[in-house]
Amino acid sequence: MNISIIGGGYVGLVTGVCLATLNHTITIIDIDEAKIDAINNKTPSIYEDGLEQILQMHVGINLTATSAYVSIQTADIIIIAVGTPPNPDGSANLAFITAATDNIGESLATAHTVYPIIVVKSTVPPGTTKDLVCKNIRKKNPLLQFGCCMNPEFLREGRAIEDFIHPDRIIIGSTDQKTIAKITELYKPLGAPIITVDSTAAEMIKYTSNALLATKISFSNEIGNLCKALGVDVYEVMKGVGLDHRISPHFLDAGAGFGGSCFPKDVSAIAAIAKKHGVIPTLLEAVLQVNDLQPLRMIKILSAHLGDLKGTRIAVLGLAFKDNTDDIRESRSIPVIAMLLEGGAHPVLYDPMATENMKHLFPQAEYAPSAVSALTGSDGCLVMTEWSEFATLDAEFNLMKQRIIIDGRHILKIKDAEGICW
Repeated sequence: MNISIIGGGYVGLVTGVCLATLNHTITIIDIDEAKIDAINNKTPSIYEDGLEQILQMHVGINLTATSAYVSIQTADIIIIAVGTPPNPDGSANLAFITAATDNIGESLATAHTVYPIIVVKSTVPPGTTKDLVCKNIRKKNPLLQFGCCMNPEFLREGRAIEDFIHPDRIIIGSTDQKTIAKITELYKPLGAPIITVDSTAAEMIKYTSNALLATKISFSNEIGNLCKALGVDVYEVMKGVGLDHRISPHFLDAGAGFGGSCFPKDVSAIAAIAKKHGVIPTLLEAVLQVNDLQPLRMIKILSAHLGDLKGTRIAVLGLAFKDNTDDIRESRSIPVIAMLLEGGAHPVLYDPMATENMKHLFPQAEYAPSAVSALTGSDGCLVMTEWSEFATLDAEFNLMKQRIIIDGRHILKIKDAEGICW
């Protein structure tokens, strides 16, 4: 198929390269010329395992990037994968969605050669596909014939290509049989279960999935805080709990909390949607509150060891919100670094991938070229990201003035590290 993807960010780019491996012809459309150049030069602007290798194989053959919308006039499928950042009240900002549909509508109104299927991959509030996307495109030409559906993505950063090729399920949100047939054909090679619902239910599935996963994390952290007070190992507790088939062991790891581009944004958005409809989102607000407070407990533990942190040198290992990515969005290290600076400490920061991104937020901080460099002469250490290279650290901590180590991710194998929840 000929497929045009509006948005060359994380979701759009990963979707594009993966569909290219399935022998479709992909055109990624974006307004950012630097991003377009990076894709066409086979050098992605984001880090994702396997991404650059696929670009090397497919760019110039069946994958290209451009700022022009002309490709959608001959596209079988047009995928919308633009950002929906949060408004100040937590609700989803749909400005990029509106702009994309305006451009699609104008382009299709002047010329189109096939029955195109418009696919919304962006995470949007329930009702957006039906009430905004489809209607906005049709406004440009009331006689235009096209299909429209919501097809949410469920990609983990750092493992997104694996997740795309081996999905748990495919959700097709449409009641149009032509659309359902075309999207089913698109995903058939992946061999995943396909669930067909209407577009509003598909939008709600995406929000609900992320909200439930975030809830499991905050629940585990709250139980972990209690376990620490009781002198109980929360990881032993959750191992016993997770073997219940109704619960599963996934996302029960207590620690510094969740971050990234999805969970914080989507939980805030669904809470805002609830309030708009007169529903008090008590549990969802508690999930966010626990997550906001959790990393700050690490500063409290550190202060219990060192007293006043003013003038202390504190190594912070891990800046990305999780391992195998350079993404710092909503990283739990951000409030920790901010509190250290506010308290007069001298944080020394290290991450294998995310250093350059964090420099934009904290240019005044010191950045180390390695974990060893960050630890040398430090009064304390906070481990914020579960990078595998941190798991083997031991003798390196002897380079500190004293071995005061707070592990926010339960990754260290040494016995003298203190956990945030254990």
